[in-house]
Amino acid sequence: MSVSETPGLRAYIALAIVCLLWGTTYFALRIGVETFPPFLFSGIRQVVAGGSLLIGLRLTGNLKINRTDVLHQSIPGVLMLALGNGVVGWCERYIPSGLAALILSLIPVFVVLINYASGLDRRRPHPLILTGLFLGCLGIALIFRDNLKDLGRPEYLSGMLVTFAACVIWAAGSVYAKHKTSGSTNVLQNAALQLFFGGLALLLFSVFLDDYHELKTVTAPSIWALVYLIVFGSIVGYTCFVYALKHLPIGVSSLYAYINPFIAILLGYFFLQEPLTGMTFLALAAALSGVYCINRGYGMGGK
Repeated sequence: MSVSETPGLRAYIALAIVCLLWGTTYFALRIGVETFPPFLFSGIRQVVAGGSLLIGLRLTGNLKINRTDVLHQSIPGVLMLALGNGVVGWCERYIPSGLAALILSLIPVFVVLINYASGLDRRRPHPLILTGLFLGCLGIALIFRDNLKDLGRPEYLSGMLVTFAACVIWAAGSVYAKHKTSGSTNVLQNAALQLFFGGLALLLFSVFLDDYHELKTVTAPSIWALVYLIVFGSIVGYTCFVYALKHLPIGVSSLYAYINPFIAILLGYFFLQEPLTGMTFLALAAALSGVYCINRGYGMGGK
């Protein structure tokens, strides 16, 4: 059977692309928001990416939107891309990009918690899932322990707390997308609508939260970072993520959380001179061990 005939294999290929590309987006985002208003930066990124996909679908005759599609896709778009991913750009002005990636590696932990807390998963949790949740909580504790010396700075503490909130909201958006939008089969259209409406929400946030005087000092690296994120972070990466989320169990589709923080932490260390300590790796080991246990538990106990 060919790759084109195997949705499962295509889904794993899509997930592999997400693992590689999204690890670099923290680095690119940090460069971009250094001189570019952060909410405007992310808003432009998502609107252009989503709009480009919508135009492409329209030109090829594959755009078939109804009110239900708009409603169901706009909700995860706002949750994941505006309140989740979008606010991380603001956070990365105050915390290292590697730390942001480390915090967001805990998304699968929050996905499981939301699944059970919402009643969407009524099965008794597998012992490995409970072990994974414990390790995830240990990872959170170690993250705070590793950053004690910086928590006295209000902007640093705010950046960390908002990133944790973004992590929870992205997880909630993933759960919603998995359980409430699975009936829509047009993956590109789903991704386009989520990107577009998430971007519109960010542009609205920008009106109230950004300082547009910063536009006078935008640098070329910030512009190139924006182009990179539009093409590879949003159009390619997010489309692959939506496809993987649709065709793989929700625990498996969060596997990108294993790879992303390693790439982000190393890029931040080598190119942005961000701090790297033994405690950082200990927190990462705890978080990723938790993710591993959760996914093993899902594999043994159902999807």
